[in-house]
Amino acid sequence: MAGEYNYVFDEIAAVKEACGEAHLKVILETGELSTLDNVRKASDIAMYAGADFIKTSTGKVQPAATLPVTLVMLEAIRDFYYKEGKMIGMKPAGGIATAKLAIQYLVVLNETLGEAWMNPNYFRFGASSLANDLLMQIVKQTTGVYQSGDYFSKD
Repeated sequence: MAGEYNYVFDEIAAVKEACGEAHLKVILETGELSTLDNVRKASDIAMYAGADFIKTSTGKVQPAATLPVTLVMLEAIRDFYYKEGKMIGMKPAGGIATAKLAIQYLVVLNETLGEAWMNPNYFRFGASSLANDLLMQIVKQTTGVYQSGDYFSKD
């Protein structure tokens, strides 16, 4: 945000070089970026510097993942793909706690990038509380009754 874009690019590129064949996931900490324009700029810098995956946040800074931020990042990935021909992964993290909200993210993903990104090689949720909600939904489907959240791990 201080305008040192080349410095950030060079740092990411150096980490990518150090990764060798390993995939590089760059966490943008979008809650600190203030505007959607900054999120777009950070996404572009990360991808052009060599990121294989971009992630909204650690989940520790609020706001973490939001649908508008995720859409901006997915559009950046789409535009990068059209220009460079390389598929980049995306991981929204923090605040996606229910299956109903996760479905909204999947709809945005599918409508923006299409079916090719609808797999864990290119899209993952970073939300441990989402796993608990999914388990409760499975129990509801099997038994007809919701389980208490107390029956599932909190971490």
